[in-house]
Amino acid sequence: MTQTTQQQEKLDVSSDTVLDVRNLSTQFRTQAGVIKAVDNVSFNVKEGEVLAIVGESGCGKSVSALSVMRLVPTPPGEITDGQVLFGGQDLLQLSNDEMRQVRGGQIGMIFQEPMTSLNPVMTIGAQIAEPLMIHKRLSKEVALDRAEELLISVGISDARLKMGDYPHQMSGGQRQRVMIAIAMSCEPKLLIADEATTALDVTVQAQILELLIKVTQESRTALIIITHNLGIVARYADRVNVMYAGKLRESGSAIDVYKKSAHPYTVGLLNSVPNLMASTEGKLDSIEGEIPDLGNLPSGCAFEPRCTFAQDRCRDEDQSRHEVSVEHIAACWEAEKVQGSK
Repeated sequence: MTQTTQQQEKLDVSSDTVLDVRNLSTQFRTQAGVIKAVDNVSFNVKEGEVLAIVGESGCGKSVSALSVMRLVPTPPGEITDGQVLFGGQDLLQLSNDEMRQVRGGQIGMIFQEPMTSLNPVMTIGAQIAEPLMIHKRLSKEVALDRAEELLISVGISDARLKMGDYPHQMSGGQRQRVMIAIAMSCEPKLLIADEATTALDVTVQAQILELLIKVTQESRTALIIITHNLGIVARYADRVNVMYAGKLRESGSAIDVYKKSAHPYTVGLLNSVPNLMASTEGKLDSIEGEIPDLGNLPSGCAFEPRCTFAQDRCRDEDQSRHEVSVEHIAACWEAEKVQGSK
């Protein structure tokens, strides 16, 4: 087999797969030592699919997304291994100039706080038009007309007037709608929403999420939602990845992960969600113990110190993959026992 054939074989993915992440690892060098923020993580997302990545703060969700976009701050961060296959090429092998063409053009990203993403001294209209002029080569006049159409599509009333506003003149919900308009302006194949509704009140959160689903479904754009809100996952996700201490702990359809959870951490997360139908006298369930120090992880499973299902081998050896069923995996030695306990 020639080198070219071998390389092509490595890049081959199914025709409907938009993003295929393979064995991705990202670390940070700190004064306290090396932090493995993302450790050998693999996942994919298909055209028109909604993939949710969930877990507690510090589990590696956002760093995974930043790694895909090659936005990890270097130093102290460094992508040390893996492939990020998109559009028939490995994004980790692209030059900086080539990667800039992918960001905003083929992959859009929405961050938690739009005020830190939007330029405070540029009008809203100019900021939406900018990627259209860069990636689509539109004239300024045509790009501004398209920007107005995009503002209308994301539910901004008086779009023509709002084009001349600056970010500080808009509400938090309006700013996030603008971020969606910018992210979708060049009709990307993939949209990543990183805690995009966390800073908003509950009513506005629902509106923004409904809008995200609407605009991505209309264009068959793949959507990755990064969140710690399991209510969002239950309502909107097709598939779910559960992360803990930098590793993927469970992955499957939303129904399987919710109804047939096979990892104790997933069970703990679901049990900690408030149940409005339950008695108010009961205590809210929580996961006992502390999130481990990523610079000093145990030799076995990182969740073992907090796990009620832990066995002796869990302290010494981490289970990397247990196939629970077709397309449902859990990194747990006791996966069948965990399922049987529900």
